[in-house]
Amino acid sequence: AGPGKVLLEQAGATAATLPVVIMFDGRVLENPSNTQLAEAIGMRTSPGPGLYDVAVIGAGPAGLAAAVYGASEGLSTVVLEPEAIGGQAGTSSRIRNYLGFPTGVSGEDLAVRAYTQAWNFGADYVYGNPATGLRTQGPERVVTVAGGDEVRSRAVIIATGVSYRRLGIPSLDALTGAGVFYGAATSEAKAMKDRQVFVVGGANSAGQAAVHLARYAARVTMLVRGQSLADSMSEYLVKEITSTPNIAVRYNAVVTGGGGTGRLESLTLLDQASGAIQTVPAAAVFVLIGAEPRTQWLPDGIRRDRWGFVVTGPDLMAGGYPAEGWPLQRAPMLLESSLPGVFAVGDVRCGSVKRVASAVGEGSVAIRLVHDYLRGNRN
Repeated sequence: AGPGKVLLEQAGATAATLPVVIMFDGRVLENPSNTQLAEAIGMRTSPGPGLYDVAVIGAGPAGLAAAVYGASEGLSTVVLEPEAIGGQAGTSSRIRNYLGFPTGVSGEDLAVRAYTQAWNFGADYVYGNPATGLRTQGPERVVTVAGGDEVRSRAVIIATGVSYRRLGIPSLDALTGAGVFYGAATSEAKAMKDRQVFVVGGANSAGQAAVHLARYAARVTMLVRGQSLADSMSEYLVKEITSTPNIAVRYNAVVTGGGGTGRLESLTLLDQASGAIQTVPAAAVFVLIGAEPRTQWLPDGIRRDRWGFVVTGPDLMAGGYPAEGWPLQRAPMLLESSLPGVFAVGDVRCGSVKRVASAVGEGSVAIRLVHDYLRGNRN
């Protein structure tokens, strides 16, 4: 028996539904939720009853920057994160163009450093439950989280980022986490040793994943819908991919199916140029085909563009001032949404630059705007 089976036998959990988490104190968690895991390791999963100066929704680079600057500048700050500290950037194996790291920095390392920095300054973290609603209550902004708890604050920074776009193929969706991964190249790469793996996508995140996976896998094949990488990927990454001998790129390639018993074993690929269909053996596929903003939970009073990104600042006044539906005498501030005192930063914001550095910059700028908002009592 493998080491995993031995551990399950020792814990008396051979019949348990996977995944199983065995704690150091002997507790066995069977197919736990994020909230159950967080509670088991002592993380806070429900907000306190007090009034915060600012609530930050999301702990990607933009939210973490807002937390660091908010807490360090004396604002009582709470951060709500339902899934993973670091957001999409946290899954990047190596960010090569982030200022001050000439040899690159892993997204995980950057996220842990920022999380610790904000925590040291006194920011509160509430983990495991996503935000489900937002409303005004006089001068307060009240965020509802799953389970019914509420977070009361004087200002809100929306930094929920975007979620990975899915393939939408039922046979592959059923194998998510068992050979089918969305952006998890960092955590899964070592398990790909000497295997044939695929990366779907043609942008920087896909390129970074392919380069990182190639350190472990026997062969990495990139499946790119277009006819070139140059249109969607930074030049340094294109050069790195072409110079890595165990990375192959297939253009005009679309995944149409796949499956396996218990875990991924094969993929079905369509060549859009020739119409040829091919089934290939595959130990894993990493899907990085873009993302959608996490804004479905926001009230109608917060304006979004047709794709769901939050419209802010000058963009609210595209039809002239006063902006449609804007309730105050003053104009909206730079990163302020159509609901006064609610700001949007990072990838979730309409018109944002999809870079870690710009997200961090917006998070820090938003805190300055929160100061201005609170100082002016602009309710």
